[in-house]
Amino acid sequence: MRPKNSHLGAAKSAKNDEFYTTWPDIEREMNAYLEYDPDVFRGKTVLCPCDDPEWSNFAKFFALHFTDFGLKKLISTSYAPDSNPAKVDYQPTLFELESPAFDATKTRANGKKFTLEAKDVNGDGAINIDDLQWEYLEGDGDFRSREVTALRDEADFVITNPPFSLFRQFMTWVIGGGRKFSVIGSNNAITYNEVFPHIMANELWKGATANSTDMVFGVPKGAKVTEADRLKAAKLGYPSDADRDYTRLGNACWFTNIDHGRRHEPLQLMTEADNVRYSKHKEVRGVGYPPYDNFDAIEVPFVDAIPSDFDGMMGVPITFLDRYNPDQFEIVGSSEGDYPQSKVYKGKQKVVDGVPTKSHTGSYACYVRVDEFGPGTYFDVGYPVKRIYKRLFIRRKVNR
Repeated sequence: MRPKNSHLGAAKSAKNDEFYTTWPDIEREMNAYLEYDPDVFRGKTVLCPCDDPEWSNFAKFFALHFTDFGLKKLISTSYAPDSNPAKVDYQPTLFELESPAFDATKTRANGKKFTLEAKDVNGDGAINIDDLQWEYLEGDGDFRSREVTALRDEADFVITNPPFSLFRQFMTWVIGGGRKFSVIGSNNAITYNEVFPHIMANELWKGATANSTDMVFGVPKGAKVTEADRLKAAKLGYPSDADRDYTRLGNACWFTNIDHGRRHEPLQLMTEADNVRYSKHKEVRGVGYPPYDNFDAIEVPFVDAIPSDFDGMMGVPITFLDRYNPDQFEIVGSSEGDYPQSKVYKGKQKVVDGVPTKSHTGSYACYVRVDEFGPGTYFDVGYPVKRIYKRLFIRRKVNR
């Protein structure tokens, strides 16, 4: 028998995995695609999995703009309450209760499918969310199920905010379908094996918006929200209400393979000599770019300090992807194990403020050789080195 509190623990975990995207964040990102190609959605089918239009904004947004965008079909699927520990207090909505299709058993055990087509079902002269048709799925609505996968294969676009805890599995699923997509995830996912190879191959990139700003999400009542995040969400216009609390995430972003104009805007950069002479960053001005001790590349600590005329390999922060122009630079690897090291240390000892300590540093990182163990954290590899945070390796595309 499962421990009595195991379901409560799962519910707590699931509540911390339910983030409802705000309408403005969806609108800003979709508008960026439309600015680049006004007909991007015309004649297309959009699938919003993990999205119940009774609670979430994705299907509502596309239903409102169904005619404007020229959509062929909108499909949305939701997860069964009994398969979602966060829904321990689930009650069917009035929308479902008043429908002839309502089933007291299926409402908890089955997911739902919502469909909108170019049919004015209620005869009010417009096609919108009031024309949405729904039915119970055979299963619980898990995106990996046979029936939701079939809907993926029917769609041209998959657009949603998947559960963060299942992001790796979701990316494998959506990329495997060969469809256009736009999904929300964490910036930390950039180096995932399910994501980074596709970024390198220019098959996947960051979205146009929210790359340097906070995103606000609605969360179920009882979800863990720090006071600082609650106050920040309120300051951004989302105070807690009767239905939800709100939080902000500074590391949330869009991942997509839908083109947008901002990824074709070239970075305006100075030459190596001008950076050394005029850079606003003291780490570069008058110092230059130190080579890594264990990679054949130079360390570039800031995206705006990338030298415009350097033709060799450069290690840059992962925030480079926010402004990455594939016509200007090529991504060839990262410091997370998918780019060959020029040197592998036999042993490393952590040194903090000059004092050797025990550490488990892992195998992958960039290191810069320094003259001495100063204040802060260093490593002893037979001589002092400074560890650098995650880096992407890039090189300039010449004659572009």
